Amino acid sequence: MATVPTKGNLMNTKKQLSLAKMGYELMDKKRNILIREMMMLIDKANEIQGTIDSVYEEAYLALQTANVTHGYCSEISKTIPVENSLTLDYRSVMGVEIPIVTMDEPGKNELHFGLFSTGNTLDNAYRKFTEVKILTAQLSEIENSVYRLADSIKKTQKRANALKNIMIPQFEEDVKFISDALDEKDREEFSRMKVIKKQKKNKNA
Repeated sequence: MATVPTKGNLMNTKKQLSLAKMGYELMDKKRNILIREMMMLIDKANEIQGTIDSVYEEAYLALQTANVTHGYCSEISKTIPVENSLTLDYRSVMGVEIPIVTMDEPGKNELHFGLFSTGNTLDNAYRKFTEVKILTAQLSEIENSVYRLADSIKKTQKRANALKNIMIPQFEEDVKFISDALDEKDREEFSRMKVIKKQKKNKNA
């Protein structure tokens, strides 16, 4: 509550109230945008997760077939280079840093093992696991983005609630208190001037 009911304090408190309401509207808008972004990503994550499950199943089946055809493929697997093409960048959504994970996709016919000692079954297993790797990178980007958005939504909601339930009502109460006090002061001043005017009138009679 304002300590001194003056016109200056009334103007300042009204300004603070206006800023608090504007802040709440911005926080609410930010929260809604972040929620929409997060829901879109969740839908995309569910779609990719379903695809990964299917491709994983196909990949392990292809590997089993390759193992039966070529024997245990551990030695051949050592010819596959370590993945080092992953890059990480960021984009901003209402001030929230969202990761962008990119990976170089191998050429359609790019293989890292000898063609004479292997066959189509191993080629197929390699391509399936490469697909899994790419999808996993995409899913990790989305899941991390969803986590960051959810955390920001929680903080934004907390700030919006503080403005709506604490700051705005307090400023409104202060405005009412100061306005009522000033109105009462004006009434007292009007009554005092009326009495003075009456006394002067009686004196001059």
